[in-house]
Amino acid sequence: MDIDHMIDLDVYPTKVLYDIVGFADKIYRNPEAYAEAAKGKIMATLFYEPSTRTQMSFQTAMLRLGGSFIGFDDPQNSSVSKGESLKDTIRVVSGYTDIIVMRNPMEGAAQAASLYSKVPTINAGDGGHLHPTQTLTDVVTLFNKKGRLDHLTIGVCGDLMHGRTVHSLIKTMSRFEKNNFVLISTPELGVPQYIKDIMDAGGCSYREVNTLEEAMPELDILYMTRIQRERFSTDQAYLAQRGVYILDRKKLRRAKEDLCILHPLPRVDEITVEVDDDPRACYFEQAECGVFARMALILRMLETPKRALKPARPSTHPVDCANPRCITRTEAYIPKSFFESGDMLVCAYCENRQLI
Repeated sequence: MDIDHMIDLDVYPTKVLYDIVGFADKIYRNPEAYAEAAKGKIMATLFYEPSTRTQMSFQTAMLRLGGSFIGFDDPQNSSVSKGESLKDTIRVVSGYTDIIVMRNPMEGAAQAASLYSKVPTINAGDGGHLHPTQTLTDVVTLFNKKGRLDHLTIGVCGDLMHGRTVHSLIKTMSRFEKNNFVLISTPELGVPQYIKDIMDAGGCSYREVNTLEEAMPELDILYMTRIQRERFSTDQAYLAQRGVYILDRKKLRRAKEDLCILHPLPRVDEITVEVDDDPRACYFEQAECGVFARMALILRMLETPKRALKPARPSTHPVDCANPRCITRTEAYIPKSFFESGDMLVCAYCENRQLI
C-alpha cells in the first residue's frame, strides 16, 4: 500500500503500522544493508518551530540511508519571513525534493501542506494536535520492550491537553485489543473530548486520576510528558501547572518490575536524573529507536511515485473553524473542510469540533 503522506497514523490500517514496525526492527538488526537505500534522494526538513530530537532524527535517518537533506530550522531564515504562504513554500520545495518533513506550530498545517505537495509529506508535529512519527517511535520501542502492542495498561502523565505526542499515542494504541489507559493530569490539562471519543469508539477503558502514586502499581507503560510552556498564553498559567507531576525513585517503589518508562523528550523537571539509572527507564533507547522508525518510514514513502496535484475541494459548510490555532485561520486561501459527526462539525485539518 502506497503511503502518500504521513499526517496521522489513523489514516492507515493496522497492517501498515505492523509493516513499518517490523521493517524498523529489520533495519535495527542490520543497518549496513540499507546504507545506500536512499542514495540520490533528497529530503526537505521544514521546521517552523524549534526542534532538536525530531529534526536531527530525520536528518540522521536520511544520511544513514545514503540520502541528503535541505531545509530550514528557523522560518526567519527563509522566505517565510518575507510573507511567503505555506502553499507557495510547499509547491516550490516539493519540486526540489523527493520527500518533505514539516513541523509547524499551527494545528492542521501538515494536512494543509499535503494539498499542495507533489511528493510524500510527513507531519513532524502540528501545534498541539498530532505527532505521528513520535508515536511510530513509541510503538517501535514498545514492541521491542514488550513484544506486543495489545493487552497493556498505559499511563499518560502531564500536559494531556496540549500534548500532541499523547494525542497521537492514544489514538494509535486504541486500535489494539484490550489496551487500557490511565490519564494522569490536573483538571485544567486533561485530554480533549475528541480523544475520549476515540477511546470510547475503540472500546478502551480509561480513567482519570490526579496523582502518579495512585496509578503506578497497575501500569505496564508510563508515558511522561513535560508541561509545555510554549502552549500557554501567560507565564502565570504555565507556572501554576509546572512541577505538579515529578517521577522519582520513591514513586517507582510502587511500580511493576517490568514497567517501561517513556518520554518524548525534552524533559524539564518531570523525571529526576536518579531515575535514569533505573532499568525501567527506556526514554534514551526510545530516542535511538526513532532513527530506525524514521528510516523505515522514509523508505516506505519513497516507494510512492510523485503524483499530479489534485485541486482541493472546498467544504459544503460555509463556516470557519472555531479553533484559533487552526491553520485555516492564518492561511485564509486554504479551502475550509469539515465532516459531520452526529450534531458536530469536525475540522478536517485540526479536528476541532463545533455544533452544526
